[in-house]
Amino acid sequence: MTVHELSRRDARRIAVRAQMLDSPRPNSLLDVVRGLSMIQFDVTNAVAPSADLVLWSRLGGRYRPADLVTALDRREVVDLRGMVRPAEDLALYRADMAEWDTHGVQGWRKSNRDWVRSNDACRRDILVALETSGPLPATELPDTCVVPWKSSGWNNNRNVGQLLELMVLRGEVALAGRSNGQRLWDLASEVYPETPVYPTEEAAQLRNERRLGALGIARARGPECSVEPIDVGPVGEPAVVEGVRGEWRVDPAQLGQPFAGRIALLSPLDRLVYDRKRADELFEFDYQLEMYKPASGRRWGYWALPVLFGDRLVGKLDITADRKNGVLRLDAVHRDIDFTAAMDAKLQREIRNLATWLELELSDRT
Repeated sequence: MTVHELSRRDARRIAVRAQMLDSPRPNSLLDVVRGLSMIQFDVTNAVAPSADLVLWSRLGGRYRPADLVTALDRREVVDLRGMVRPAEDLALYRADMAEWDTHGVQGWRKSNRDWVRSNDACRRDILVALETSGPLPATELPDTCVVPWKSSGWNNNRNVGQLLELMVLRGEVALAGRSNGQRLWDLASEVYPETPVYPTEEAAQLRNERRLGALGIARARGPECSVEPIDVGPVGEPAVVEGVRGEWRVDPAQLGQPFAGRIALLSPLDRLVYDRKRADELFEFDYQLEMYKPASGRRWGYWALPVLFGDRLVGKLDITADRKNGVLRLDAVHRDIDFTAAMDAKLQREIRNLATWLELELSDRT
Protein backbone atom coordinates (compact mmCIF):
# COMPACT_ATOMS: atom_id res chain seq x y z
CA MET A 1 0.00 0.00 0.00
CA THR A 2 1.24 3.49 -0.85
CA VAL A 3 2.45 5.56 2.10
CA HIS A 4 0.98 9.04 1.76
CA GLU A 5 3.50 11.85 2.17
CA LEU A 6 1.91 14.83 3.91
CA SER A 7 3.19 18.23 4.91
CA ARG A 8 2.35 19.49 8.39
CA ARG A 9 -0.16 21.83 6.78
CA ASP A 10 -1.80 18.90 4.98
CA ALA A 11 -2.02 16.95 8.24
CA ARG A 12 -3.40 19.94 10.18
CA ARG A 13 -6.10 20.56 7.59
CA ILE A 14 -7.12 16.92 7.63
CA ALA A 15 -7.40 17.03 11.43
CA VAL A 16 -9.34 20.32 11.49
CA ARG A 17 -11.74 19.26 8.75
CA ALA A 18 -12.37 15.87 10.37
CA GLN A 19 -13.21 17.63 13.63
CA MET A 20 -15.77 19.81 11.82
CA LEU A 21 -13.91 23.01 12.66
CA ASP A 22 -13.57 24.25 9.11
CA SER A 23 -16.05 26.38 7.19
CA PRO A 24 -18.96 26.01 6.60
CA ARG A 25 -20.30 24.84 9.94
CA PRO A 26 -22.24 21.58 10.37
CA ASN A 27 -26.03 21.68 10.36
CA SER A 28 -27.17 20.06 13.59
CA LEU A 29 -26.22 18.67 16.98
CA LEU A 30 -26.71 15.11 15.74
CA ASP A 31 -24.48 15.79 12.74
CA VAL A 32 -21.74 16.93 15.14
CA VAL A 33 -22.05 14.02 17.57
CA ARG A 34 -22.07 11.51 14.73
CA GLY A 35 -19.18 13.22 12.97
CA LEU A 36 -17.03 13.42 16.11
CA SER A 37 -18.19 9.96 17.33
CA MET A 38 -18.11 11.24 20.93
CA ILE A 39 -18.05 14.42 23.02
CA GLN A 40 -16.66 14.38 26.53
CA PHE A 41 -18.76 15.52 29.48
CA ASP A 42 -17.01 17.48 32.23
CA VAL A 43 -18.47 19.28 35.22
CA THR A 44 -15.99 22.19 35.05
CA ASN A 45 -17.98 25.32 34.26
CA ALA A 46 -15.35 28.06 34.27
CA VAL A 47 -16.67 29.23 30.90
CA ALA A 48 -19.28 26.60 29.99
CA PRO A 49 -19.39 22.81 30.38
CA SER A 50 -16.98 21.20 27.94
CA ALA A 51 -19.64 19.37 25.92
CA ASP A 52 -21.50 22.64 25.39
CA LEU A 53 -18.31 24.43 24.36
CA VAL A 54 -17.50 21.71 21.84
CA LEU A 55 -20.96 21.98 20.30
CA TRP A 56 -20.88 25.80 20.30
CA SER A 57 -17.46 25.75 18.60
CA ARG A 58 -19.02 23.76 15.75
CA LEU A 59 -22.57 25.11 15.55
CA GLY A 60 -22.14 28.68 16.73
CA GLY A 61 -24.81 30.76 18.43
CA ARG A 62 -27.74 28.65 17.25
CA TYR A 63 -26.69 25.91 19.67
CA ARG A 64 -28.37 25.93 23.09
CA PRO A 65 -27.40 23.63 26.00
CA ALA A 66 -31.05 22.62 26.20
CA ASP A 67 -30.59 20.99 22.78
CA LEU A 68 -28.19 18.44 24.26
CA VAL A 69 -30.54 17.77 27.17
CA THR A 70 -33.37 17.17 24.69
CA ALA A 71 -31.25 14.83 22.56
CA LEU A 72 -30.34 12.82 25.67
CA ASP A 73 -33.96 12.71 26.83
CA ARG A 74 -35.06 11.47 23.40
CA ARG A 75 -32.29 8.84 23.44
CA GLU A 76 -30.92 10.21 20.17
CA VAL A 77 -27.58 10.34 21.95
CA VAL A 78 -26.46 8.53 25.10
CA ASP A 79 -24.00 9.20 27.90
CA LEU A 80 -21.65 6.23 27.98
CA ARG A 81 -18.91 6.56 30.60
CA GLY A 82 -18.93 10.34 30.47
CA MET A 83 -18.94 10.47 26.68
CA VAL A 84 -21.90 11.64 24.59
CA ARG A 85 -22.23 9.16 21.74
CA PRO A 86 -24.76 8.54 18.98
CA ALA A 87 -27.32 6.06 20.28
CA GLU A 88 -26.69 3.76 17.34
CA ASP A 89 -23.01 3.42 18.30
CA LEU A 90 -23.95 1.44 21.42
CA ALA A 91 -24.09 -1.58 19.14
CA LEU A 92 -20.28 -1.33 18.93
CA TYR A 93 -19.87 -1.81 22.71
CA ARG A 94 -22.40 -4.59 23.43
CA ALA A 95 -20.00 -7.48 22.86
CA ASP A 96 -17.37 -6.02 25.20
CA MET A 97 -20.05 -5.47 27.84
CA ALA A 98 -21.26 -9.06 27.56
CA GLU A 99 -17.71 -10.41 27.86
CA TRP A 100 -16.40 -7.97 30.48
CA ASP A 101 -15.76 -10.50 33.25
CA THR A 102 -15.50 -13.67 31.20
CA HIS A 103 -12.59 -13.17 28.80
CA GLY A 104 -8.98 -13.16 29.96
CA VAL A 105 -8.05 -10.03 31.91
CA GLN A 106 -4.88 -8.97 33.65
CA GLY A 107 -3.55 -6.22 35.89
CA TRP A 108 -5.97 -3.54 37.02
CA ARG A 109 -8.78 -5.00 34.91
CA LYS A 110 -8.51 -8.27 36.83
CA SER A 111 -8.54 -6.35 40.12
CA ASN A 112 -11.72 -4.55 39.05
CA ARG A 113 -13.36 -7.82 38.02
CA ASP A 114 -12.45 -9.50 41.29
CA TRP A 115 -13.72 -6.52 43.31
CA VAL A 116 -17.10 -6.66 41.55
CA ARG A 117 -17.32 -10.39 42.19
CA SER A 118 -16.54 -9.86 45.87
CA ASN A 119 -19.43 -7.39 46.06
CA ASP A 120 -21.90 -9.35 43.96
CA ALA A 121 -24.59 -9.03 46.64
CA CYS A 122 -24.36 -5.23 46.51
CA ARG A 123 -24.47 -5.33 42.72
CA ARG A 124 -27.70 -7.32 42.87
CA ASP A 125 -29.12 -4.97 45.52
CA ILE A 126 -28.51 -2.02 43.20
CA LEU A 127 -30.23 -3.79 40.31
CA VAL A 128 -33.26 -4.53 42.47
CA ALA A 129 -33.45 -0.92 43.66
CA LEU A 130 -33.32 0.40 40.09
CA GLU A 131 -35.86 -2.13 38.87
CA THR A 132 -38.18 -1.06 41.70
CA SER A 133 -37.65 2.70 41.84
CA GLY A 134 -35.22 3.87 39.15
CA PRO A 135 -33.96 6.22 37.86
CA LEU A 136 -32.08 7.12 41.06
CA PRO A 137 -28.99 9.08 42.06
CA ALA A 138 -26.10 7.12 43.53
CA THR A 139 -26.84 8.61 46.96
CA GLU A 140 -30.14 6.72 47.05
CA LEU A 141 -28.67 3.35 46.11
CA PRO A 142 -27.70 0.78 48.78
CA ASP A 143 -24.08 0.37 49.78
CA THR A 144 -23.87 -3.23 50.96
CA CYS A 145 -20.32 -3.78 49.74
CA VAL A 146 -18.35 -6.17 51.93
CA VAL A 147 -15.03 -5.16 50.34
CA PRO A 148 -14.56 -1.37 50.18
CA TRP A 149 -13.06 0.31 47.15
CA LYS A 150 -9.46 1.25 47.86
CA SER A 151 -7.56 4.01 46.14
CA SER A 152 -5.01 6.63 47.02
CA GLY A 153 -7.26 9.38 45.65
CA TRP A 154 -10.66 10.90 46.27
CA ASN A 155 -12.50 7.71 45.21
CA ASN A 156 -11.40 5.82 48.33
CA ASN A 157 -14.43 4.11 49.94
CA ARG A 158 -16.78 5.50 47.26
CA ASN A 159 -18.16 2.04 46.79
CA VAL A 160 -21.45 2.69 45.03
CA GLY A 161 -20.00 5.17 42.56
CA GLN A 162 -17.20 2.82 41.57
CA LEU A 163 -19.52 -0.17 41.38
CA LEU A 164 -21.90 1.74 39.11
CA GLU A 165 -19.06 2.64 36.74
CA LEU A 166 -18.06 -1.02 36.51
CA MET A 167 -21.69 -2.09 36.07
CA VAL A 168 -21.79 0.25 33.07
CA LEU A 169 -18.90 -1.74 31.61
CA ARG A 170 -20.92 -4.90 32.26
CA GLY A 171 -23.88 -3.42 30.37
CA GLU A 172 -26.16 -3.60 33.43
CA VAL A 173 -26.78 0.07 34.27
CA ALA A 174 -26.66 3.33 32.37
CA LEU A 175 -26.95 7.05 32.95
CA ALA A 176 -30.56 8.06 32.48
CA GLY A 177 -30.16 11.81 32.92
CA ARG A 178 -29.30 14.46 35.47
CA SER A 179 -31.30 16.22 38.18
CA ASN A 180 -30.04 19.14 40.26
CA GLY A 181 -26.49 18.38 39.25
CA GLN A 182 -26.71 14.69 40.18
CA ARG A 183 -26.44 11.86 37.71
CA LEU A 184 -29.44 9.54 37.58
CA TRP A 185 -28.92 5.81 37.08
CA ASP A 186 -31.26 3.22 35.65
CA LEU A 187 -31.19 -0.27 34.23
CA ALA A 188 -29.40 -0.28 30.89
CA SER A 189 -32.37 -2.04 29.33
CA GLU A 190 -34.48 1.02 30.15
CA VAL A 191 -32.00 3.49 28.62
CA TYR A 192 -30.22 1.86 25.72
CA PRO A 193 -32.01 1.17 22.43
CA GLU A 194 -32.40 -2.39 21.26
CA THR A 195 -29.39 -2.94 19.06
CA PRO A 196 -27.72 -6.02 17.61
CA VAL A 197 -24.47 -7.27 19.07
CA TYR A 198 -21.53 -7.01 16.70
CA PRO A 199 -18.86 -9.71 17.03
CA THR A 200 -16.03 -8.44 19.23
CA GLU A 201 -13.38 -8.10 16.52
CA GLU A 202 -15.76 -6.48 14.04
CA ALA A 203 -16.92 -4.01 16.70
CA ALA A 204 -13.32 -3.05 17.53
CA GLN A 205 -12.60 -2.52 13.83
CA LEU A 206 -15.65 -0.29 13.42
CA ARG A 207 -14.80 1.73 16.53
CA ASN A 208 -11.31 2.33 15.15
CA GLU A 209 -12.77 3.40 11.81
CA ARG A 210 -15.20 5.78 13.54
CA ARG A 211 -12.36 7.25 15.59
CA LEU A 212 -10.10 7.75 12.59
CA GLY A 213 -12.97 9.35 10.70
CA ALA A 214 -13.36 11.82 13.58
CA LEU A 215 -9.64 12.52 13.99
CA GLY A 216 -8.65 12.42 10.34
CA ILE A 217 -5.09 11.42 11.17
CA ALA A 218 -3.79 9.50 14.19
CA ARG A 219 -1.16 7.07 15.36
CA ALA A 220 -1.77 3.36 14.97
CA ARG A 221 -0.59 2.78 18.54
CA GLY A 222 -0.60 5.00 21.58
CA PRO A 223 -0.66 4.93 25.37
CA GLU A 224 -3.56 3.08 26.96
CA CYS A 225 -6.56 5.26 27.80
CA SER A 226 -9.26 3.94 30.10
CA VAL A 227 -12.28 5.30 28.20
CA GLU A 228 -11.53 6.57 24.68
CA PRO A 229 -8.28 5.57 22.92
CA ILE A 230 -6.23 8.14 21.03
CA ASP A 231 -4.88 5.56 18.56
CA VAL A 232 -6.71 3.76 15.77
CA GLY A 233 -4.94 0.47 15.07
CA PRO A 234 -4.42 -0.62 11.47
CA VAL A 235 -7.44 1.09 9.90
CA GLY A 236 -7.12 3.77 7.23
CA GLU A 237 -3.98 4.12 5.15
CA PRO A 238 -0.34 4.72 6.16
CA ALA A 239 1.10 8.23 6.02
CA VAL A 240 4.20 10.14 7.02
CA VAL A 241 4.22 13.80 7.98
CA GLU A 242 7.10 16.02 6.97
CA GLY A 243 9.22 16.94 9.99
CA VAL A 244 7.50 14.41 12.29
CA ARG A 245 8.94 11.02 13.18
CA GLY A 246 7.13 7.77 12.63
CA GLU A 247 4.15 6.61 10.64
CA TRP A 248 0.54 7.74 10.95
CA ARG A 249 -2.80 6.39 9.79
CA VAL A 250 -4.91 8.72 7.68
CA ASP A 251 -8.56 8.57 6.69
CA PRO A 252 -8.44 8.24 2.89
CA ALA A 253 -11.77 10.06 2.60
CA GLN A 254 -10.02 13.19 3.85
CA LEU A 255 -7.22 13.18 1.30
CA GLY A 256 -7.31 15.80 -1.43
CA GLN A 257 -10.34 17.62 0.00
CA PRO A 258 -10.65 21.43 -0.24
CA PHE A 259 -10.15 23.42 2.94
CA ALA A 260 -11.72 26.67 4.11
CA GLY A 261 -10.68 27.68 7.61
CA ARG A 262 -12.21 29.91 10.26
CA ILE A 263 -11.54 31.01 13.80
CA ALA A 264 -12.73 28.88 16.72
CA LEU A 265 -12.39 28.96 20.50
CA LEU A 266 -11.97 25.43 21.81
CA SER A 267 -12.63 23.61 25.04
CA PRO A 268 -9.42 22.35 26.69
CA LEU A 269 -10.98 18.87 26.30
CA ASP A 270 -11.72 19.29 22.59
CA ARG A 271 -10.49 16.27 20.65
CA LEU A 272 -8.43 18.50 18.36
CA VAL A 273 -6.15 19.30 21.33
CA TYR A 274 -6.92 16.50 23.80
CA ASP A 275 -3.92 14.45 22.65
CA ARG A 276 -1.26 16.96 23.67
CA LYS A 277 1.55 15.04 21.94
CA ARG A 278 -0.36 15.00 18.64
CA ALA A 279 -1.12 18.71 19.00
CA ASP A 280 2.58 19.38 19.46
CA GLU A 281 3.66 17.14 16.56
CA LEU A 282 1.14 18.36 13.99
CA PHE A 283 0.33 21.90 15.17
CA GLU A 284 3.51 22.69 17.11
CA PHE A 285 1.14 23.76 19.89
CA ASP A 286 2.30 23.69 23.49
CA TYR A 287 -0.64 23.33 25.85
CA GLN A 288 -1.55 21.91 29.24
CA LEU A 289 -4.73 22.12 31.26
CA GLU A 290 -3.68 24.13 34.31
CA MET A 291 -6.76 23.96 36.55
CA TYR A 292 -4.95 21.61 38.92
CA LYS A 293 -1.90 23.87 39.26
CA PRO A 294 -1.53 26.60 41.88
CA ALA A 295 -2.45 30.00 40.42
CA SER A 296 1.16 31.13 40.72
CA GLY A 297 2.34 28.28 38.49
CA ARG A 298 -0.07 28.83 35.60
CA ARG A 299 1.19 30.16 32.28
CA TRP A 300 -2.13 30.58 30.49
CA GLY A 301 -4.97 30.32 33.00
CA TYR A 302 -7.26 28.01 34.95
CA TRP A 303 -9.36 26.93 31.92
CA ALA A 304 -7.60 28.61 29.01
CA LEU A 305 -9.34 28.11 25.67
CA PRO A 306 -7.09 27.12 22.74
CA VAL A 307 -7.54 29.45 19.76
CA LEU A 308 -7.78 27.91 16.28
CA PHE A 309 -7.23 30.15 13.27
CA GLY A 310 -7.59 28.35 9.96
CA ASP A 311 -5.34 25.31 10.20
CA ARG A 312 -3.18 26.62 13.06
CA LEU A 313 -3.53 26.71 16.82
CA VAL A 314 -2.30 30.19 17.51
CA GLY A 315 -2.86 30.97 21.18
CA LYS A 316 -4.77 30.59 24.42
CA LEU A 317 -7.56 32.66 25.90
CA ASP A 318 -7.64 33.19 29.67
CA ILE A 319 -11.35 33.87 30.09
CA THR A 320 -13.89 33.19 32.85
CA ALA A 321 -17.66 33.36 33.06
CA ASP A 322 -18.50 35.35 36.20
CA ARG A 323 -22.17 34.51 36.33
CA LYS A 324 -22.70 36.11 39.73
CA ASN A 325 -21.85 39.52 38.28
CA GLY A 326 -23.19 38.77 34.79
CA VAL A 327 -19.88 39.24 32.98
CA LEU A 328 -17.50 37.24 30.82
CA ARG A 329 -14.10 38.29 32.12
CA LEU A 330 -11.27 38.31 29.60
CA ASP A 331 -8.01 38.36 31.57
CA ALA A 332 -5.43 37.65 28.88
CA VAL A 333 -4.85 36.65 25.28
CA HIS A 334 -1.68 34.58 25.00
CA ARG A 335 -0.56 34.78 21.36
CA ASP A 336 1.82 32.08 20.15
CA ILE A 337 2.46 33.99 16.92
CA ASP A 338 2.23 37.60 15.83
CA PHE A 339 -1.40 38.38 15.04
CA THR A 340 -2.30 40.53 12.10
CA ALA A 341 -4.91 43.25 12.56
CA ALA A 342 -7.41 41.03 10.72
CA MET A 343 -6.73 38.12 13.07
CA ASP A 344 -7.19 40.34 16.12
CA ALA A 345 -10.46 41.66 14.74
CA LYS A 346 -11.80 38.15 14.10
CA LEU A 347 -10.70 37.01 17.55
CA GLN A 348 -12.48 39.93 19.22
CA ARG A 349 -15.61 39.20 17.22
CA GLU A 350 -15.56 35.53 18.27
CA ILE A 351 -15.08 36.52 21.93
CA ARG A 352 -18.11 38.79 21.64
CA ASN A 353 -20.01 35.90 20.05
CA LEU A 354 -19.09 33.76 23.06
CA ALA A 355 -20.32 36.43 25.46
CA THR A 356 -23.60 36.74 23.54
CA TRP A 357 -24.10 32.99 23.58
CA LEU A 358 -23.46 32.88 27.33
CA GLU A 359 -25.77 35.91 27.81
CA LEU A 360 -23.03 37.77 29.67
CA GLU A 361 -21.49 41.21 29.28
CA LEU A 362 -17.90 41.17 28.08
CA SER A 363 -15.39 42.59 30.55
CA ASP A 364 -12.03 43.00 28.78
CA ARG A 365 -9.08 43.43 31.14
CA THR A 366 -6.46 43.01 28.43
